[in-house]
Amino acid sequence: MTDHLLDIADLGGADIEAILDLASAPIDALGHPLAGLGAALIFEKPSARTRHSMEMAIVQLGGHPVFTKGEEIGFDTREPVEDVARIMEGFHAVVAARVYEHSTLTRMAAVSAVPVVNMLSDHSHPLQALADGLTMRQRLGAVAGKTVAYVGDYNNVARSLAEISALLGMHVRLACPIGFEADDTELERLTLLGAASIEQGSRPIDVVAGAHAVHTDTWVSMGDEVDAEQRRQKFEGFTVNEEMMNVAASDAIFMHCLPAYRGLEVTADVIDGPQSVVFQQGHNRMHAARGAVAFVLGVRP
Repeated sequence: MTDHLLDIADLGGADIEAILDLASAPIDALGHPLAGLGAALIFEKPSARTRHSMEMAIVQLGGHPVFTKGEEIGFDTREPVEDVARIMEGFHAVVAARVYEHSTLTRMAAVSAVPVVNMLSDHSHPLQALADGLTMRQRLGAVAGKTVAYVGDYNNVARSLAEISALLGMHVRLACPIGFEADDTELERLTLLGAASIEQGSRPIDVVAGAHAVHTDTWVSMGDEVDAEQRRQKFEGFTVNEEMMNVAASDAIFMHCLPAYRGLEVTADVIDGPQSVVFQQGHNRMHAARGAVAFVLGVRP
Protein backbone atom coordinates (compact mmCIF):
# COMPACT_ATOMS: atom_id res chain seq x y z
CA MET A 1 0.00 0.00 0.00
CA THR A 2 1.27 3.43 -0.88
CA ASP A 3 2.28 5.54 2.12
CA HIS A 4 0.77 9.02 2.15
CA LEU A 5 1.33 11.81 4.66
CA LEU A 6 -1.85 13.83 5.00
CA ASP A 7 -2.12 14.22 8.78
CA ILE A 8 0.18 13.72 11.76
CA ALA A 9 -2.54 11.59 13.37
CA ASP A 10 -2.16 9.07 10.53
CA LEU A 11 1.26 8.25 11.97
CA GLY A 12 2.20 6.40 15.13
CA GLY A 13 4.67 7.61 17.71
CA ALA A 14 7.31 5.24 16.33
CA ASP A 15 6.73 6.63 12.82
CA ILE A 16 7.26 10.18 14.07
CA GLU A 17 10.45 9.22 15.88
CA ALA A 18 11.65 7.54 12.66
CA ILE A 19 10.94 10.67 10.59
CA LEU A 20 12.71 12.87 13.13
CA ASP A 21 15.68 10.49 13.11
CA LEU A 22 15.79 10.66 9.31
CA ALA A 23 15.55 14.46 9.49
CA SER A 24 18.55 14.48 11.84
CA ALA A 25 20.65 12.06 9.81
CA PRO A 26 23.43 13.17 7.42
CA ILE A 27 22.01 13.66 3.94
CA ASP A 28 24.23 10.98 2.40
CA ALA A 29 22.96 8.44 4.93
CA LEU A 30 19.49 8.56 3.33
CA GLY A 31 20.74 6.99 0.11
CA HIS A 32 19.32 9.52 -2.39
CA PRO A 33 16.00 7.67 -2.89
CA LEU A 34 14.87 10.20 -5.52
CA ALA A 35 17.96 9.91 -7.73
CA GLY A 36 16.84 10.52 -11.31
CA LEU A 37 13.22 11.01 -10.24
CA GLY A 38 10.83 13.95 -10.02
CA ALA A 39 8.61 15.41 -7.32
CA ALA A 40 5.49 17.40 -8.15
CA LEU A 41 5.06 20.40 -5.83
CA ILE A 42 1.62 21.93 -6.37
CA PHE A 43 0.84 25.27 -4.69
CA GLU A 44 -2.77 26.48 -4.63
CA LYS A 45 -1.69 28.78 -1.77
CA PRO A 46 1.51 30.83 -2.04
CA SER A 47 4.44 30.16 0.27
CA ALA A 48 8.02 31.12 1.08
CA ARG A 49 9.20 28.60 3.70
CA THR A 50 7.27 25.66 2.30
CA ARG A 51 8.47 26.12 -1.27
CA HIS A 52 12.12 26.69 -0.42
CA SER A 53 12.29 23.95 2.23
CA MET A 54 10.53 21.35 0.11
CA GLU A 55 12.45 22.10 -3.09
CA MET A 56 15.75 21.81 -1.23
CA ALA A 57 14.62 18.64 0.54
CA ILE A 58 13.84 17.02 -2.81
CA VAL A 59 17.23 18.07 -4.20
CA GLN A 60 18.99 16.67 -1.14
CA LEU A 61 17.22 13.34 -1.73
CA GLY A 62 18.58 13.32 -5.28
CA GLY A 63 15.36 14.32 -7.04
CA HIS A 64 14.12 17.12 -9.28
CA PRO A 65 11.36 19.32 -7.84
CA VAL A 66 8.77 20.71 -10.27
CA PHE A 67 6.99 23.75 -8.84
CA THR A 68 3.50 24.33 -10.24
CA LYS A 69 1.01 27.07 -9.35
CA GLY A 70 -2.56 26.15 -8.56
CA GLU A 71 -3.92 28.00 -11.58
CA GLU A 72 -1.69 25.91 -13.84
CA ILE A 73 -3.37 22.80 -12.45
CA GLY A 74 -6.94 24.04 -12.06
CA PHE A 75 -8.31 21.50 -9.59
CA ASP A 76 -11.94 20.77 -10.57
CA THR A 77 -12.01 23.65 -13.05
CA ARG A 78 -9.47 22.66 -15.67
CA GLU A 79 -9.70 18.99 -14.75
CA PRO A 80 -10.81 16.82 -11.83
CA VAL A 81 -8.51 16.36 -8.84
CA GLU A 82 -8.38 12.63 -9.51
CA ASP A 83 -7.20 13.12 -13.09
CA VAL A 84 -4.42 15.41 -11.91
CA ALA A 85 -3.23 12.79 -9.42
CA ARG A 86 -3.25 10.02 -12.03
CA ILE A 87 -1.29 12.12 -14.51
CA MET A 88 1.28 13.25 -11.95
CA GLU A 89 1.97 9.69 -10.79
CA GLY A 90 3.27 8.93 -14.27
CA PHE A 91 5.84 11.74 -14.09
CA HIS A 92 6.87 11.78 -10.44
CA ALA A 93 7.82 9.53 -7.53
CA VAL A 94 5.98 11.75 -5.03
CA VAL A 95 3.26 14.41 -5.24
CA ALA A 96 3.07 17.18 -2.64
CA ALA A 97 0.37 19.82 -2.53
CA ARG A 98 -0.41 22.99 -0.57
CA VAL A 99 -4.17 23.38 -0.90
CA TYR A 100 -7.18 25.30 0.34
CA GLU A 101 -9.37 22.27 1.07
CA HIS A 102 -8.13 19.12 2.78
CA SER A 103 -10.53 17.03 0.69
CA THR A 104 -8.35 17.78 -2.36
CA LEU A 105 -5.54 15.82 -0.72
CA THR A 106 -7.72 12.90 0.36
CA ARG A 107 -9.11 12.64 -3.17
CA MET A 108 -5.60 12.62 -4.62
CA ALA A 109 -4.41 10.00 -2.15
CA ALA A 110 -7.41 7.77 -2.90
CA VAL A 111 -6.29 7.25 -6.51
CA SER A 112 -2.54 7.93 -6.49
CA ALA A 113 -0.06 5.09 -6.87
CA VAL A 114 2.74 7.32 -5.51
CA PRO A 115 2.88 9.00 -2.08
CA VAL A 116 0.89 12.20 -1.58
CA VAL A 117 2.27 14.66 0.97
CA ASN A 118 0.29 17.49 2.59
CA MET A 119 2.27 20.74 2.44
CA LEU A 120 -0.68 22.53 4.15
CA SER A 121 -4.46 22.37 4.06
CA ASP A 122 -7.27 24.08 5.93
CA HIS A 123 -7.31 21.09 8.30
CA SER A 124 -3.65 20.43 9.08
CA HIS A 125 0.02 21.27 8.52
CA PRO A 126 2.00 18.07 9.19
CA LEU A 127 5.35 19.25 7.80
CA GLN A 128 5.27 22.24 10.15
CA ALA A 129 4.45 19.95 13.07
CA LEU A 130 7.39 17.69 12.22
CA ALA A 131 9.68 20.73 12.18
CA ASP A 132 8.22 21.74 15.54
CA GLY A 133 8.82 18.26 16.97
CA LEU A 134 12.37 18.25 15.64
CA THR A 135 13.08 21.67 17.14
CA MET A 136 11.67 20.72 20.54
CA ARG A 137 13.71 17.53 20.56
CA GLN A 138 16.88 19.45 19.67
CA ARG A 139 16.35 22.12 22.32
CA LEU A 140 14.65 20.17 25.12
CA GLY A 141 16.11 16.69 24.71
CA ALA A 142 13.64 13.85 25.33
CA VAL A 143 10.22 15.51 25.10
CA ALA A 144 8.00 12.82 26.62
CA GLY A 145 6.53 14.17 29.83
CA LYS A 146 7.39 17.78 29.02
CA THR A 147 4.80 20.49 28.53
CA VAL A 148 3.94 22.34 25.34
CA ALA A 149 1.62 25.35 25.47
CA TYR A 150 -0.11 26.86 22.44
CA VAL A 151 -1.65 30.34 22.63
CA GLY A 152 -4.11 31.48 19.97
CA ASP A 153 -6.56 30.13 17.41
CA TYR A 154 -6.98 26.36 17.36
CA ASN A 155 -6.27 26.28 13.63
CA ASN A 156 -4.55 23.84 11.29
CA VAL A 157 -1.11 24.60 12.73
CA ALA A 158 -2.33 24.16 16.31
CA ARG A 159 -4.09 20.91 15.47
CA SER A 160 -0.99 19.32 13.94
CA LEU A 161 1.20 20.61 16.77
CA ALA A 162 -1.19 19.14 19.34
CA GLU A 163 -1.21 15.82 17.48
CA ILE A 164 2.56 15.44 17.30
CA SER A 165 2.96 16.56 20.91
CA ALA A 166 0.37 14.01 22.02
CA LEU A 167 1.98 11.21 20.01
CA LEU A 168 5.35 12.10 21.55
CA GLY A 169 3.84 11.77 25.04
CA MET A 170 3.88 15.44 26.00
CA HIS A 171 1.52 17.40 28.23
CA VAL A 172 -0.52 19.55 25.84
CA ARG A 173 -2.06 22.84 26.93
CA LEU A 174 -4.17 25.16 24.79
CA ALA A 175 -5.06 28.79 25.47
CA CYS A 176 -7.74 29.84 23.00
CA PRO A 177 -10.32 32.65 22.95
CA ILE A 178 -13.93 31.59 23.27
CA GLY A 179 -15.17 30.58 19.84
CA PHE A 180 -11.68 29.63 18.64
CA GLU A 181 -11.03 26.68 20.95
CA ALA A 182 -10.86 22.92 20.42
CA ASP A 183 -14.16 21.22 21.24
CA ASP A 184 -14.55 18.35 23.72
CA THR A 185 -14.46 15.73 20.99
CA GLU A 186 -11.15 17.09 19.74
CA LEU A 187 -9.68 17.12 23.25
CA GLU A 188 -10.72 13.51 23.74
CA ARG A 189 -9.17 12.56 20.39
CA LEU A 190 -5.86 14.13 21.42
CA THR A 191 -5.97 12.25 24.71
CA LEU A 192 -6.41 8.97 22.85
CA LEU A 193 -3.35 9.75 20.72
CA GLY A 194 -1.25 9.35 23.86
CA ALA A 195 -0.85 12.81 25.39
CA ALA A 196 0.40 12.77 28.95
CA SER A 197 -2.44 15.20 29.64
CA ILE A 198 -4.66 17.65 27.76
CA GLU A 199 -5.76 21.00 29.19
CA GLN A 200 -7.51 23.98 27.66
CA GLY A 201 -8.24 27.38 29.13
CA SER A 202 -8.96 30.98 28.20
CA ARG A 203 -6.30 32.58 30.44
CA PRO A 204 -3.00 32.34 28.55
CA ILE A 205 -0.79 33.14 31.54
CA ASP A 206 -2.24 30.17 33.44
CA VAL A 207 -1.82 27.85 30.47
CA VAL A 208 1.79 28.93 29.85
CA ALA A 209 2.86 28.58 33.51
CA GLY A 210 5.65 26.01 33.76
CA ALA A 211 5.58 25.13 30.05
CA HIS A 212 8.80 24.05 28.35
CA ALA A 213 7.76 25.22 24.87
CA VAL A 214 5.41 28.12 24.14
CA HIS A 215 3.93 28.31 20.65
CA THR A 216 1.71 30.80 18.88
CA ASP A 217 0.63 31.62 15.33
CA THR A 218 -0.80 34.58 13.47
CA TRP A 219 -4.32 35.53 14.50
CA VAL A 220 -5.30 36.10 10.87
CA SER A 221 -4.43 33.15 8.66
CA MET A 222 -4.36 33.26 4.87
CA GLY A 223 -7.98 33.43 3.75
CA ASP A 224 -9.25 35.04 6.98
CA GLU A 225 -8.23 38.60 6.09
CA VAL A 226 -11.83 39.79 5.75
CA ASP A 227 -12.33 39.16 9.49
CA ALA A 228 -8.97 40.61 10.54
CA GLU A 229 -10.18 43.47 12.76
CA GLN A 230 -12.86 41.36 14.44
CA ARG A 231 -10.31 38.64 15.17
CA ARG A 232 -7.84 41.14 16.65
CA GLN A 233 -10.50 42.33 19.07
CA LYS A 234 -11.40 38.79 20.14
CA PHE A 235 -7.74 37.84 20.61
CA GLU A 236 -6.97 40.80 22.87
CA GLY A 237 -4.99 39.50 25.84
CA PHE A 238 -3.55 36.56 23.89
CA THR A 239 -0.30 38.27 22.88
CA VAL A 240 2.67 36.20 24.04
CA ASN A 241 4.76 38.70 25.97
CA GLU A 242 7.61 38.80 28.46
CA GLU A 243 5.21 38.40 31.39
CA MET A 244 3.97 35.11 29.98
CA MET A 245 7.44 33.82 29.20
CA ASN A 246 8.54 34.68 32.73
CA VAL A 247 6.02 32.20 34.20
CA ALA A 248 7.03 29.42 31.79
CA ALA A 249 9.82 27.01 32.71
CA SER A 250 13.20 28.68 33.27
CA ASP A 251 14.58 27.02 30.12
CA ALA A 252 11.41 27.51 28.06
CA ILE A 253 11.65 28.19 24.34
CA PHE A 254 9.38 30.37 22.24
CA MET A 255 8.18 29.04 18.88
CA HIS A 256 6.23 30.49 15.94
CA CYS A 257 5.74 28.97 12.48
CA LEU A 258 6.10 32.41 10.79
CA PRO A 259 5.27 34.82 9.28
CA ALA A 260 4.92 36.69 12.58
CA TYR A 261 3.27 40.02 13.32
CA ARG A 262 5.15 41.70 16.15
CA GLY A 263 2.84 43.51 18.52
CA LEU A 264 -0.12 41.26 17.76
CA GLU A 265 0.32 37.55 18.58
CA VAL A 266 3.80 38.12 20.02
CA THR A 267 5.83 41.07 21.27
CA ALA A 268 9.11 41.95 19.60
CA ASP A 269 11.10 41.41 22.80
CA VAL A 270 9.94 37.78 22.91
CA ILE A 271 10.31 36.76 19.27
CA ASP A 272 13.63 38.57 18.97
CA GLY A 273 14.77 37.60 22.46
CA PRO A 274 17.03 34.84 23.79
CA GLN A 275 14.26 32.29 24.32
CA SER A 276 13.10 32.46 20.70
CA VAL A 277 14.02 29.58 18.40
CA VAL A 278 11.83 30.63 15.47
CA PHE A 279 14.60 30.68 12.89
CA GLN A 280 15.98 27.30 13.94
CA GLN A 281 12.38 26.10 13.73
CA GLY A 282 12.04 27.61 10.25
CA HIS A 283 15.28 26.04 9.04
CA ASN A 284 14.06 22.71 10.38
CA ARG A 285 11.24 22.83 7.84
CA MET A 286 13.78 21.64 5.25
CA HIS A 287 15.17 18.86 7.45
CA ALA A 288 11.69 17.71 8.46
CA ALA A 289 10.53 17.69 4.84
CA ARG A 290 13.57 15.64 3.85
CA GLY A 291 12.86 13.13 6.60
CA ALA A 292 9.15 12.96 5.79
CA VAL A 293 9.63 12.41 2.05
CA ALA A 294 12.32 9.81 2.68
CA PHE A 295 9.94 8.04 5.07
CA VAL A 296 7.01 7.87 2.62
CA LEU A 297 9.45 6.52 0.02
CA GLY A 298 10.28 3.62 2.34
CA VAL A 299 13.58 4.81 3.85
CA ARG A 300 14.02 3.90 7.51
CA PRO A 301 16.70 4.98 10.00
